[in-house]
Amino acid sequence: MHPILNIAVKAARQAGKIINRASLDLERLQVSAKQPNDFVTEVDRAAEQAIIEIIREAYPEHGILAEESGSAGGAQDSEVQWIIDPLDGTTNFIHGFPQYAVSIGIAEKGVVQHAVIYDPNHNELFTASRGRGAFLNDRRIRVSKRIRMNESLIGTGFPFKTMEHMDAYLQMFRDLSEKTAGLRRPGSAALDLAYTACGRTDGFFEIGLHPWDMAAGALLVSEAGGLVSDFAGEANYLGTGNLVAGTPKIFGQLLPIIQAYRTDALQA
Repeated sequence: MHPILNIAVKAARQAGKIINRASLDLERLQVSAKQPNDFVTEVDRAAEQAIIEIIREAYPEHGILAEESGSAGGAQDSEVQWIIDPLDGTTNFIHGFPQYAVSIGIAEKGVVQHAVIYDPNHNELFTASRGRGAFLNDRRIRVSKRIRMNESLIGTGFPFKTMEHMDAYLQMFRDLSEKTAGLRRPGSAALDLAYTACGRTDGFFEIGLHPWDMAAGALLVSEAGGLVSDFAGEANYLGTGNLVAGTPKIFGQLLPIIQAYRTDALQA
């Protein structure tokens, strides 16, 4: 394992310990809303702080982009940037719904090179380094071999933070409901992408994601043999926030369906 990935794993596991401890007493949790349907807890902040402390100790010269603290957490001019979501699936966590994860991506010159997604509920650790494959608890993973859309299970997320894309999304959802074996919306984009990488789902799409939601997961999918793009079929998903991923065969069938319902505001 690459040395920088070792540090990312250490940080993710430390954050997972904080999250697991807090999950035992959700009644005492302090919750606040950043905007409608977008919540933050002191657990998000504590987990993020634990991650940042481990990064700073090992790599004080690196930049940090984290969900709760923004880009204030490290060197601003570094070619290496850590992209962190300390608790992806906060709404699930608040409700005791066991589907959330720590997500850490490491980009060099704007390209994600390393990825860690850690699910503390199931003690599942997903890792990837560019060109070296993707792993779940040290076991090599690959996207599924499914090739027919009508047999595929597709993950998704509702555009819940802003309603402007809901009509276009519902059209996509309806069409895909008829053309697939099923759609799933578990509530953590990072885990959704990890599940596509290891073959539990055959594809995934979502509108309006942040870089920290998908930086690690997108690398996992591509290193597991899958394809990832924005809605225009380009590689700018971290910039646009719109992402499609899947096995090569399913991706090729999923993208045109989504493109058919793109509005002017969803051109990428």
